[in-house]
Amino acid sequence: MAEQARTVSPAGRSRRLDGEREQAILRAAYDLLAETGYQGLRVDAVAARAQASKATLYRHWPTKAELVIDAVRACKAADAPLPDTGSLRGDLLAWFDDIACMIRSDEGPLLAGLFMALHTDPELAQHLRQMRESKLPLAETICGRAEARGELRPGYEARLIDEIVPAVVFMRGFALGEPIDQPFLDHLVDDIILPLLKR
Repeated sequence: MAEQARTVSPAGRSRRLDGEREQAILRAAYDLLAETGYQGLRVDAVAARAQASKATLYRHWPTKAELVIDAVRACKAADAPLPDTGSLRGDLLAWFDDIACMIRSDEGPLLAGLFMALHTDPELAQHLRQMRESKLPLAETICGRAEARGELRPGYEARLIDEIVPAVVFMRGFALGEPIDQPFLDHLVDDIILPLLKR
């Protein structure tokens, strides 16, 4: 990492920023992250854009990874509500369409860049995994409702959704540059995910 974290005393870290000041710093970090990517993000550039001192940033976010994770939490668009269409197929299509919309938005390249940085920044990787694990387990919830309706038999592997879908959608959207359109989502649900869940 180009910039080294500074040692900050516990007393220094305890001095809290007011909400408006904190949001300005996090918004500056998020906007710069979108412009430069994680590797190109510099704390001094965030400080300049937010009109804050580097000392203030290091006091509250001793590492770049901590600053970036807080910026993503504060500024990322709210996740779409859990789909509840009344059928397993409908829920999966609605959920995967939400993922596709995110990838097509300005947030898609930003988040893709963060995931690429996982290989070179172990601290960032740890924070991102913790953030992901703290979210509602959507696959388990959707499949549990489908089981209660009699659409799935016990023994299905809900984790297969998280193992397959993000990778396939990111590959199609970023590596191949192909559209994540309705025919593709139908194919993903009907030919891949539903057969795996019902095998």
